[in-house]
Amino acid sequence: MSPRRSDPSTRPTLIDTAARLLAAEGPRALSARRVAVEAGSSTMAVYTHFKGMGGLVRAIVHEGFLRLQEHLTRVERTDDPVSDMALLGRAYRRNALANPHLYTVMFGGCSLSGFSLDEEDRQHGRYTLRNVTECADRCIGRGRFRNGDAELVAHRMWSAIHGLVVLELGDYLVAPYGAERCFEDQLVGLMVGAGDTPEAATASVAASGIRFARGESG
Repeated sequence: MSPRRSDPSTRPTLIDTAARLLAAEGPRALSARRVAVEAGSSTMAVYTHFKGMGGLVRAIVHEGFLRLQEHLTRVERTDDPVSDMALLGRAYRRNALANPHLYTVMFGGCSLSGFSLDEEDRQHGRYTLRNVTECADRCIGRGRFRNGDAELVAHRMWSAIHGLVVLELGDYLVAPYGAERCFEDQLVGLMVGAGDTPEAATASVAASGIRFARGESG
């Protein structure tokens, strides 16, 4: 008799289930038995795929950044790097809204208690920022952004979009200054702050919105 093949959906299901429990109820909700029951799997599967709960928590962080990278890499380069930059911001936000349970864990928005992450785990997802740094470098090269450190510009974009997304996920942005209005205004403001003209920035951000509606960022 051939060995039984494991269900390929088991691992991502366990990760999503554990992340939702952690985000909603905190680390006390995390046990191999509870995760397995909620995921419709077996306790053994937790140890087979992750070697225990610590490995599962680390997998949540890695999966969160993997999904973010998938969204960011769908943004294609065009002749308008500022539109590309704005679209990267939209892709970042889309990923967070699609995966709020993972987003909360990967950026330390919830307590991990005994399931601690080391420095390597915390810094794991920095590879996703290369997408933004490369785009910032193109914006500088085209004269749309002022000369400067492209990686610092990328950090500025990241921290600003991250802050707005955290407020949105927490339902802090309400009319007349709802999430959509604040996000669109922030995109233009970030581009102008980096050195673009208000007119050019507004046009490029609008163009990125059209591209986003067409599904160019996943």
